[in-house]
Amino acid sequence: MDLAAAESKPLISVKDVSFSYGSIQVLKDVTFPILPGDFLSIIGPNGSGKTTLIKIILGLLKPSRGEVRIMGKPVEEYSDWSKMGYVPQKATHIDPLFPASIKEVVAMELKASRRFPGMKKKEQELSIEKALKQVGMENLRNWRIGSLSGGQQQRVFIARAIVNQPHILFLDEPTTGVDTETQDHFYDMLDSLNKKEGITIVLITHDIGVVNRHVNKVACLNQKLVYHGTHEEFCRSQAFKDMLAGGHHLVSHRH
Repeated sequence: MDLAAAESKPLISVKDVSFSYGSIQVLKDVTFPILPGDFLSIIGPNGSGKTTLIKIILGLLKPSRGEVRIMGKPVEEYSDWSKMGYVPQKATHIDPLFPASIKEVVAMELKASRRFPGMKKKEQELSIEKALKQVGMENLRNWRIGSLSGGQQQRVFIARAIVNQPHILFLDEPTTGVDTETQDHFYDMLDSLNKKEGITIVLITHDIGVVNRHVNKVACLNQKLVYHGTHEEFCRSQAFKDMLAGGHHLVSHRH
């Protein structure tokens, strides 16, 4: 097998996808691939269709036109959803009195999955411990989830999303309300998951400031796909200039 060809084969293909809520068109003719190893940021203003697009990719919404393929299969025929990790918006809005521990929150996803039906308790423990270690939360495993900061809670929900060893991780506005220093550490953690663990990452945001040193691909969405390519090319593109002209502020994290 040609290794280069295998690595360039898309994990996910989005082709000519359109979607409307009633008479309001949200997406129009969106086409792009997500390749193995991508650290992709999907950016665009509020209401540009980013969350809708991810829900279509994950089979939660059906496009009015076009198709999505996951690992070569039409999304409606795809069944191995444990290979897709997803951290939705507002995942960290937790009641501080919620009694579950960090470890228990991560274990919920492992027990809900059918990917490893014969996994023994010791193997489950090792999987949970690995996921917590990957996000730097192993020392707080017995803390109550509601007692954590927003940034810490987000790490726990990422551990929950990766405990089944997914191929790809989607995060929707993951650092809303998190301070800049915590954001920097958060993106360093995602970079480690991407480069060291081989997890393809798709990060959805309206803030082009997160297009930082870790992201290698950018998809700029505003109903239509106005740009898809590398970070470097994006910074020289007309789409980037248009976003700045529209009042979007870039805080560069690239060193």
